[in-house]
Amino acid sequence: MPSFSANPPGGGTPQSIPVTNDGFFPDIDLIAMRDAIRLDGTVTDTRLRDATVAAIIHVNGEVRSLKASATSAGNTRLADILADQVDGKSILVAHYLRAVYCTAKADLIERYADYDTTATSLDDKKLVGFLGNGPDEQRRNAQWAISDLLGRHHVTVELI
Repeated sequence: MPSFSANPPGGGTPQSIPVTNDGFFPDIDLIAMRDAIRLDGTVTDTRLRDATVAAIIHVNGEVRSLKASATSAGNTRLADILADQVDGKSILVAHYLRAVYCTAKADLIERYADYDTTATSLDDKKLVGFLGNGPDEQRRNAQWAISDLLGRHHVTVELI
């Protein structure tokens, strides 16, 4: 028996047009991002694009010093910086994408927090799953990815 979904994955037709970045940092593929952060059709493509743009602006601001030092050393893209590779890709690019993805997801969770999350229906159970990993955890993960990108430790401890 075929199933019916009022909110198909991707909010209808997924946008295959990436969110373009500044040329140094990678563009963001919304289809890959949607899959990586487990978003269904509850989040529309328009809202995902808006959250992604805001996340790019935030993360790019946080790692501005990395871009400045890399470009002064002759690197024109983040992927050009000599770094370890995992799965054939630069770990710096992986950290950057994680920072953007987590920042965008935190923003989306906060926007959808006004929904009824009592799980009174099947669709509500999906929403509870989406909201289960709260914005605080997503922002923490983004900050860790930014710290990894900048080569900093995750925790700073100072004696008083």
